[in-house]
Amino acid sequence: MPSLRILLAENVHAIARERLEGEGFKVHCLAHAPTEAELLKLLPDFDAVGIRSKTEITRKVIEANPHVFAIGAFCIGTNQIDLKAARAWGMPVFNAPHSNTRSVAELVIAEMIALSRQLGDRSMAAHRGEWLKSADGSREVRGKTVGIVGYGHIGSQLSVLAESMGLRVIFHDIVKKLPLGNARAVRGLDHLLEEADFVTLHVPETPETRNMIGKKQLARMKKGAHLINASRGTVVVIEDLRAALESGHLGGCAIDVFPKEPASNKEKFHTPLQGLRNVLLTPHIGGSTEEAQYAIGLEVAESFRRFLRIGTTAGAVNFPNVDLPPGHDASRILNVHRNEPGVLGEINGLISKAGANIQAQFLSTDDKIGYMVMDLETRAAKKLATEIQKLPRSIRTHVL
Repeated sequence: MPSLRILLAENVHAIARERLEGEGFKVHCLAHAPTEAELLKLLPDFDAVGIRSKTEITRKVIEANPHVFAIGAFCIGTNQIDLKAARAWGMPVFNAPHSNTRSVAELVIAEMIALSRQLGDRSMAAHRGEWLKSADGSREVRGKTVGIVGYGHIGSQLSVLAESMGLRVIFHDIVKKLPLGNARAVRGLDHLLEEADFVTLHVPETPETRNMIGKKQLARMKKGAHLINASRGTVVVIEDLRAALESGHLGGCAIDVFPKEPASNKEKFHTPLQGLRNVLLTPHIGGSTEEAQYAIGLEVAESFRRFLRIGTTAGAVNFPNVDLPPGHDASRILNVHRNEPGVLGEINGLISKAGANIQAQFLSTDDKIGYMVMDLETRAAKKLATEIQKLPRSIRTHVL
């Protein structure tokens, strides 16, 4: 069987290529984020594709490349991928929800201290030759309250770090979460905004979180409070944030993500927040540490390996999750089908007709699709897979 080919874009860490090539895959790397047009030209030559946050894998790209087995997001977010289209064509999407947790949490801690001590403004003044030695407006973070919006992997890690530095921790999440340490859940977002000295956002990009922090929410924040956004650029209405800063209602902000970000380091960056006092602007570097990128490379490469070699979909964000043991002395067939009554009967009927013995069978479903893995004793696995694929409700079928 020829080696499967994997395209890795956007300077994915070299460890991913090393691990995948060590497993026998052929890997091609790109330093930049390919456009839709580039992907349409490139992907016919590849069996899987890995990207970071800037490459968009659209429905058009997916539908033009139904042969692609899997998509990997070497980051946390997956909003740059049409997840519904990928699922409809039987492509699991894997990401790295844990690997950069510590890096983002540490950045937020650093930003809270920097805002409290006005480090950005004072550093720039010193570079200009100005000596601004004063305690006015400079405060310790100890004893202050940090309000964490989104108590997931990053939010909970931040909670532990903040409490160890003497901050009071409150949080709000739409899902009931177990507090760590002395952290306390509040009744809703409004209560958090009114109580916190630092409001830090750690939510995914969804229709519900788009423009979640606007004029009304900013007005609820304490006078002199600070806003930190290291989640998604669409969560905060930037124009409203600028107004809250210019009026003096907020004491400052640290923004790492923006509604529109440059496609590369060569492109000029613009935001209405430029030039404002005590405003820290960073180029989406929350997870950009050597440690995080190394861990992300390992995590997603391993997800690729387990799926392409074994059929395991554990951790896929758009797909029924099945954690499989390796197959031994059997032919393993993977089938994705529409989740409708009678499909399994049709498939098992074909297997029985072919005289194949089922050693093991695994199934997981969601509201749209079913994912079935079969270990069969047969010498005609490819022929049988072809017959299964002909069934009207099969989406894709192949033999590992």
